[in-house]
Amino acid sequence: MTPNTPVPQPAKAPKAAQKPQALQGVKGMNDLLPHDSALQEALEDIVRDVFRSYGYRLVRTPIVEPTGLFVRGLGEVTDIVEKEMYSFKDALNGDSLTLRPEATAGIARSAIEHNWLYNGPQRVWTVGAMFRHEKPQKGRYRQFHQFDVEALGFEGPDVEAEQIMLLARLWKRLGLHNVELHINSIGDATERGVHREQLIAHFEAHLASLDDEAKRRLHSNPLRLLDSKHPPMQAVITTAPKLIDMLGEASLAHFNGLRAQLDAAGIAYVINPRLVRGMDYYNRSVFEWVTTALGGEITITGGGRYDGLFEQLGGKPAPACGFGLGLERVMLVWQHALGERAAQLGAKPAAYIVCSGDAMTAPARALAEQLRDSGAHCVLHAGGGSFKSQMKKADASGAQFAIIVGEAEWASGQVAVKNLLTGVQTATPIEALAAAIAVAAVVAVAP
Repeated sequence: MTPNTPVPQPAKAPKAAQKPQALQGVKGMNDLLPHDSALQEALEDIVRDVFRSYGYRLVRTPIVEPTGLFVRGLGEVTDIVEKEMYSFKDALNGDSLTLRPEATAGIARSAIEHNWLYNGPQRVWTVGAMFRHEKPQKGRYRQFHQFDVEALGFEGPDVEAEQIMLLARLWKRLGLHNVELHINSIGDATERGVHREQLIAHFEAHLASLDDEAKRRLHSNPLRLLDSKHPPMQAVITTAPKLIDMLGEASLAHFNGLRAQLDAAGIAYVINPRLVRGMDYYNRSVFEWVTTALGGEITITGGGRYDGLFEQLGGKPAPACGFGLGLERVMLVWQHALGERAAQLGAKPAAYIVCSGDAMTAPARALAEQLRDSGAHCVLHAGGGSFKSQMKKADASGAQFAIIVGEAEWASGQVAVKNLLTGVQTATPIEALAAAIAVAAVVAVAP
């Protein structure tokens, strides 16, 4: 080896591959896990059934809409537009887009675009994810889910009464008793204009009591000051001019018409002069259902009339009213009302099928399909394992019955059926099996 010959170096051991960092979901946007989904499915089924019973039909609109739809529809000085919207520029074409913060504006946009009302008024509902950037807390999330009901093209107070009665029926179906209806009228544009000037004058006379947010909104959206929870403002809010005292003949007749129909239906209500809505498109009747079942007062649904929205969005004038129902909030209240019964509701299979030996897998699968054809909901064990481990899975599934497919029993046209609630096991003819488990749960998911 010459002096200039490089000395061979030992090969370096390859670096151990770095483990990828686990990713987590976005704050305030939660997963619905399998063990939590059963009760929500049960709730959704009840809500859909009540909506259909009043003749409302499903529509679906995109979760992404042009930002201008919400700025124009909800109002530039609303909390939603100013602080809460998830808006972004589409990198492909430069459009300003927004994840929908509520459903009504999108439904109105769709109705205008596709001329829904050409053949007359429409009753519709939708359900899906909405997005608002606010502080996450129990029952209020950045991605939340909402049922939305809209009656488009209806002028009189009878349709508001119908929607309130629909909700009263829903609370009855869910067994919610600690709920209270609040109603108010926020009049028409002219009446709100007069009230607006009086509100500004009233709050200007008490500027020292206003917080910074109220001062900022005083001239742009004074109606929202009535929603303030700032303690020093409460006395000033109490003595503020009431819009309901300024209603013209038409608005007052509409509100009295709503009250008369609720009285006739036996639905109790509280007239709440401080009740307003967070979106600019509302007029005349507004309503909320509130509850103190979880401690403090929370609103579980709210809505009202919005006769000017269609014209605001560039369509022909059309009367309309509707409401939004927060799924997560109603779930919390319903779970509280159900108590221990909550665990008994939801998705459980009627039967869990196990088989003794690989040779019985094909017959067991054929039997499972036969039971499903008859309307029974069942789970067929998958993944192998001993008979003992299969029976443990059957116990854990929540099913009422374990159906055991064994060679000897199958050869004689029978299977063993074990009632997992009582522990009693019987031999049952295959042709009588569907009838034998018909009394079990009718909703199922695989574990």
